[in-house]
Amino acid sequence: MKTEWRIFLIIAAFLLGATVLYGAWTYGDSGGQVEWVGTVALLLSFLLCAMCGGFFWFVSRRIDLRPEDRPDGEIADGAGEIGFFSPGSYWPFGLALAAAIAGLGLVFWQFWLLGLGLVLVIFAACGLLFEYYSGTRRTAEH
Repeated sequence: MKTEWRIFLIIAAFLLGATVLYGAWTYGDSGGQVEWVGTVALLLSFLLCAMCGGFFWFVSRRIDLRPEDRPDGEIADGAGEIGFFSPGSYWPFGLALAAAIAGLGLVFWQFWLLGLGLVLVIFAACGLLFEYYSGTRRTAEH
């Protein structure tokens, strides 16, 4: 996690500098009027990167060093079981279809289609999340 928080906070520092530079440049170039859309977009990008970097920094202090964080780490140190990955599931397709329906509702500004798509997104996300916790598709431990 040490590498991740450093990358995010370096990008956040760059974005903060770019925000200040962009705001000052547009203020001077337009005769006393800041171009707010770009300035706010850069500021929000800075805040998002700072939030991610802060989260990774917070987590990195509470976990042991991973092999990729240690200078003497070897590739073999990272070997072993990573986790469980579904061998086959239709829920990602349903989630993508629901997001496409919600996107079409947003594009055409049809609130009924947007609402239907968002409800379907929530349903599909819950189905994907709880796929192995219900019904006949339980893991080997149960």
